[in-house]
Amino acid sequence: MIGLLQRVSHARVEVGGEIIGRIDRGLMVLVAVHRDDTDKDVARLAERLLGYRVFPDSAGRMNLSVRDIGGGLLLVPQFTLTADTRKGMRASFTKGAPPEMASAFFDALVAACRRELETVETGEFGADMQVGLTNDGPVTFWLSTH
Repeated sequence: MIGLLQRVSHARVEVGGEIIGRIDRGLMVLVAVHRDDTDKDVARLAERLLGYRVFPDSAGRMNLSVRDIGGGLLLVPQFTLTADTRKGMRASFTKGAPPEMASAFFDALVAACRRELETVETGEFGADMQVGLTNDGPVTFWLSTH
C-alpha cells in the first residue's frame, strides 16, 4: 500500500459539490492499494500513518504524530499512485489492485485508523472527487509498505 501524506492546517473533499469529509489540523493522505497487498499491509500503513512524526514539538522538531496532537486524518482513495510511469507518455496501472480488492482494503484501513483516532474522515472510493488542502510546511511524505 502507498500513503502520500501531507501535514495540513485544514483539508476537505467534495463529491458533486457536497463536502463529504473535512478536517482541521492533521494529515490528508492519498491512499493506493497494490495488487499484491495483504492484510499485513493494511495494518502496517495504519500504524505508520498514526505514528509517523511530522508535527513539531516545543523545540520545533518533527517529533509528534497525528495521534500525539489529537489531529484529524482525511483518507482519500487514489489509485493513480500505483502507476508505472517509467516508459512512454501514458501511465500503466497493472500494479494496482482490482477495484473490489482496493475498496475492501481502503475500508479496512479506515476502520483500523478509526479504532485509534477520534477524527477520521474519508473521500469516496470510485467517485470524482475535488480535494482541497492547505499543506502546512509544506510537509509531504511518501509511505510504502513494500
